[in-house]
Amino acid sequence: MEPADIMPTDPDEYNASKIIVLEGAQGIRKRPAMYIGSTGTSGVLHLLYEVIDNSVDETLAGYAKNIKIRLYMDNDVNMAEVTDDGRGIPVDIMPKYNKSALEVIMTTLHKGGKFTGDAYKVSGGLHGVGLTVVNALSEFTEVTVKRNGHVYKQTFSRGNPTSELTQMGDSSGTGTTIKFKPDKEIFPATTFDSGLLKDRLRYTSFLNPSISITLTDERFEPHETQTYTSADGISDFIRFINADKAPLTSIIRSKQQEGDIVIEYALQYNSTYDERLESFVNNIRTPEGGTHVIGFHSGLTRAILNYISKSKSIKTEIKVTGEDVREGLSAVLSVLMQNPEFEGQTKEKLGNTRVKNLLETDVYANMSAYLEEHPVDAKAIIEKALMAANARESSRKARELARKKSIFDSSVLPGKLADCIYDDPTKTEIFIVEGESAGGSSKSGRDKNTQAILPLRGKILNVEKANYERIFDNAEIKAMITAFGAGINESFNIEGLRYHKIILMSDADVDGSHIRTLLLTFFYRYMKKLIEAGNIYIAQPPLYKITKGKEVYYCYSEEELLSKRKEVGDKVDLQRYKGLGEMNPEQLWETTMNPDTRMLKKVTIADAMRTEQLFTVLMGVDVPQRRKFLQEHAEEVRVLDI
Repeated sequence: MEPADIMPTDPDEYNASKIIVLEGAQGIRKRPAMYIGSTGTSGVLHLLYEVIDNSVDETLAGYAKNIKIRLYMDNDVNMAEVTDDGRGIPVDIMPKYNKSALEVIMTTLHKGGKFTGDAYKVSGGLHGVGLTVVNALSEFTEVTVKRNGHVYKQTFSRGNPTSELTQMGDSSGTGTTIKFKPDKEIFPATTFDSGLLKDRLRYTSFLNPSISITLTDERFEPHETQTYTSADGISDFIRFINADKAPLTSIIRSKQQEGDIVIEYALQYNSTYDERLESFVNNIRTPEGGTHVIGFHSGLTRAILNYISKSKSIKTEIKVTGEDVREGLSAVLSVLMQNPEFEGQTKEKLGNTRVKNLLETDVYANMSAYLEEHPVDAKAIIEKALMAANARESSRKARELARKKSIFDSSVLPGKLADCIYDDPTKTEIFIVEGESAGGSSKSGRDKNTQAILPLRGKILNVEKANYERIFDNAEIKAMITAFGAGINESFNIEGLRYHKIILMSDADVDGSHIRTLLLTFFYRYMKKLIEAGNIYIAQPPLYKITKGKEVYYCYSEEELLSKRKEVGDKVDLQRYKGLGEMNPEQLWETTMNPDTRMLKKVTIADAMRTEQLFTVLMGVDVPQRRKFLQEHAEEVRVLDI
C-alpha cells in the first residue's frame, strides 16, 4: 500500500481538530498495556505489586516494618487491601493544584516523592505513575491515611475522585491503607494469582530482613493467612533455593556500599547442572538481568579462571568458560540505588553502567580471596567447573555428529510422526501419545488437517538424572525435538515451533501420570520457554463411561461420576477406562480430541521457586530427600491407582 492510500483524500481534513489529547486516567485506560504490560492476569497482579511496592519503599526509607495484604471478593470480583505502618501519604494542600497531595498522587501522572533523594533515598517506584495507574484501572479505590494524629479518607473510581478528602477521626499511629477493585471494563479476568503473589512476598521478605508481610486470602474457604519474614536475609533466600539440593560449598556473602549504591549478594554451589540467579534492584525483580548481572557474572568468571590458571595442580586442555563456572550455582543479587535506569515501567532490566563496574570489581576481589582462604570449597567449585567443561565439549562433539546425520533437520521428520496437512503453526497442534495402541486410535480419530500425532514407546528418559549426552541420544526425546522444530537447550528458538499447541495425552492411571511428569520435567529443564509461552497442554480423557439404554455419558472425575449416577439412577453399565487404547477412534475424538467438546489443562508456572524444588526432589538423584517428601505428604493422596 502506498502512503497516499492511507492519507485523507483532502489534506485540509487533517487539521488541529483531528488531534486528541488524552490526559491522566483517559490515556491510561486507552493504552493500559503501556503501564502494566498486559490486561491479562499478569496485569491485574501488577496493580497489586504497585501498591505493595510503595509500602516496601516505606520500609527501605526506615519508616515501616509491617505490611498487611488482604484479598477478598466483592460481587465475584477480586478486591485487594494493602496496609502499612509507614508515614502515611501526605494530605496537606499543594497550592499549585489547590488539591491535597493525596489526590494529586492518585490522579496525576509523573508526580511523587521519589524524583529527588529527599523523601526516599532508594525506591522501586521511580516514574511517578504507580498509584495513578492503579486508580485509573480500578472500578473503585479507597485510600485511608493515618497521619498528624488524624485519620483521612478519600474514594475514587476509574481515576477520578468520588468524594472529598475527609478527616474521619483521631489516630495514634501512622500508615496508609489502599483498597482497590480491578475494573472489569479493562481486565477480562480480575483474579489475583496467589501463587505468583506468594513468590513475590517471599523474596521481598528475604531482601528486607526487618520487614513482616502478612497475606490473608479470604476468597476461598477456608481462609488462609501466611506471614513472610526473614532473620538472615539473602542467606535465608539461598537456603530456600537450595533446600532440596545437595550443597557443595558454604554460603558466600558480601555487602558493600559505594557512594549512594549498596550491592549485596550471596551464592552457593550445589550438585545440580543449572544456574539459578535471582536479581533485584530496589526490591524489584529484574528477570531480564541487566548491568548488575553482567558485572556479577564477569567478576565471578574472572576470579575462578584466574584461580585455575595460577594453580599448578589443575591440569586441563579444555578451555573453561563462564557458563562452566556457573553450573550448579545458586545466587541472589540485590542492588539498592538512587535513579536506577530501568527499561520500561515494568522494570525488567537495569541499564546503569556504573553498577556493572562496581559489581565486577567487588565480586572478583571477594571470590578471589574466598578461594584462597577456603581450599575445600575452592576444590569443589573447580571440579564442578571442569566437569561442566568436559560435558560441554562432549555435547558439542555429539551435536556436530548429529548435525552431520541431519538428526534435527526439520525436513527429516521422525517416521512415527503422523503429521497434519496444514503448516500454519497457529492453527496446528501435536498430541504426544503414550503407546502404539493409543497412537493408532488417535491417528484414526484425529482431524488430519490440524492435528499431528507422535506416539512414544513407554516412558522417556528422566532428564533430571541424566547428562546432556544421554538426553541427546534418547530416541523418544530426539523424535520430539525433531517434530517440534525449535531445537533444544541453548539452541532452542521458539520461532521455529511447528505447532502452537503441544498436548500430552496419556492414560488416566499412575503410569500415565508418571509419563506426564517425565515429559514435563524434560520441557521444564530444556524447553522452558514452551511452558512460559503457554504452548504445553494436558489432555483430559474421561475416567468413566456410563451407558443407560441408548444414552452414553462420560465422567472425568469421581465427583462427576457420583453426580451423574444420582441423576440417571443405578441401573447402568459402568466402564472404568484404564487406558486410551480402550477407546475406539470415535470415542477418543468425541471425549478428548475434539476442540469443540474436549477439556485441556494449560501448563503454567505459578510459583517458580516451588516448581524448581518439586522437580529437584521428585525427579532428582537424592533418594532420601524424595522419601522424606513422600512420607510428609502421604496423607494428601486422594486417589491411588494400584
